[in-house]
Amino acid sequence: MSETPDSLIASLVDDLTPVRPLRPADGLGRVALAAAATGAVILGLRGLADKLAQGDVSVIFLVANGLLLLLGIAACASTIAMASPRVGNRHDGPRWAMIMAAVFPLATLFLLANHRADWPHLLDAAGGWHCFAEATLASLLVAGVLLHWLRRGAPASPRQAGLHLGVGATALGSAIYGISCANDTIAHLGVWHALPVVLGGLAGRFLVARLLDW
Repeated sequence: MSETPDSLIASLVDDLTPVRPLRPADGLGRVALAAAATGAVILGLRGLADKLAQGDVSVIFLVANGLLLLLGIAACASTIAMASPRVGNRHDGPRWAMIMAAVFPLATLFLLANHRADWPHLLDAAGGWHCFAEATLASLLVAGVLLHWLRRGAPASPRQAGLHLGVGATALGSAIYGISCANDTIAHLGVWHALPVVLGGLAGRFLVARLLDW
């Protein structure tokens, strides 16, 4: 006896179970919780930077960490949106935020090019690598939340989603870690607090994207 269209459809949906729809607000809430938890751990382990605790904060510190925070928020929001692709969706926010945040690395390159003899002092490699490592570690929880969210969805462009995930997580991690960092020079912020974002973006673009392929 041949199957009717109705019986064929019924057999196809027998094993299906309803799933909870992806709501961007839920994803953003999870990212916010992950960022808050990361900040609490950093404050518990390292405390506020002395200058920040005393209210003696430089403009450079505020601008650099403010740009990282805005970049992190924009890229994380874009990553959350990519899990549920829609016709006409645009993701230009992170691009402009990246351009703005690139001011400090570019200023650092200009500074280093004009003060070659002072490179060891300007770069502070020993303390710099420490900041780089801790800022990267501070991004892992947010990165895990974003990766889990994307894997629940269906990003149409895994490479772009991976790029925004890497940039968003590391920018937030670097900004959050920045509240405990005592060094607020342009060279330090432009290298050691920006480097995690660059490498995070590359890792997301080429490594994380493989975990998102359909």
